[in-house]
Amino acid sequence: MGKKEGPGKYRPVSFTSIPGKMMEQLILGVINKHMEERKIIGSGQHGFTRGKSCLTNLIAFYDGMTSWVDEGRAVDVVYLDFSKAFDTVSHNILISKLRKCGSDEWTVR
Repeated sequence: MGKKEGPGKYRPVSFTSIPGKMMEQLILGVINKHMEERKIIGSGQHGFTRGKSCLTNLIAFYDGMTSWVDEGRAVDVVYLDFSKAFDTVSHNILISKLRKCGSDEWTVR
């Protein structure tokens, strides 16, 4: 459960303005359209993907593993926790990858 005093137990409150939120949604729409048109995000991506969730990821995983077990194959599973992984991403690397995916300079800015 953890201590109440731990800062990781709390989510920040956003004071983003309404025009700022509208701009975020506009930009998100442009980025999502770009990613879908260029098929940049693979079908295995479930998080933050329209029509998919942690549950669809779990179902796909379970289906794959049980199929292998049914075939008599040995199956080992390793779980990794990437919580807060985005906090450590280099923005320079992220921007470089966005450019390689065909994002224009306006979007990357």
